[in-house]
Amino acid sequence: MKSLLKIKTVAGFLVALSLMTFSLMGNAATAVKTGEFSGANDHITTGQVSIVQTPEGYAVVLGSDFSLDGAPDPKVGLGKNGQYDPKALLGKLISNNGQSAYLIPASVDVNNFNEVFIWCDQFSVSLGSAKIK
Repeated sequence: MKSLLKIKTVAGFLVALSLMTFSLMGNAATAVKTGEFSGANDHITTGQVSIVQTPEGYAVVLGSDFSLDGAPDPKVGLGKNGQYDPKALLGKLISNNGQSAYLIPASVDVNNFNEVFIWCDQFSVSLGSAKIK
């Protein structure tokens, strides 16, 4: 089956524009790390997240159960030990609910990170994070 992943470059970031599902990707992607979101700063952020390895590189995939209660300027990025790393910003959150995917640039070493963040650039705060193992 053909994947529904479409890629677009926006402001220097590679952003996945449509759904990527494991069932559609078959053996083309392997989950290397997984986790579950918890909210932060009075925001409700829930759902599963995975980092997958594809023939094109790594991607962060928010699960079909992903949900954010809403916020201005939400972004997806990586961090380590509770600290968001602005150098590992992956792009604007596509949707507050459901599955979406975000390519990780080849210049970002996924092994240097142990968290996925939903980050509000406007207020420089975490909206939620997931420890990934």
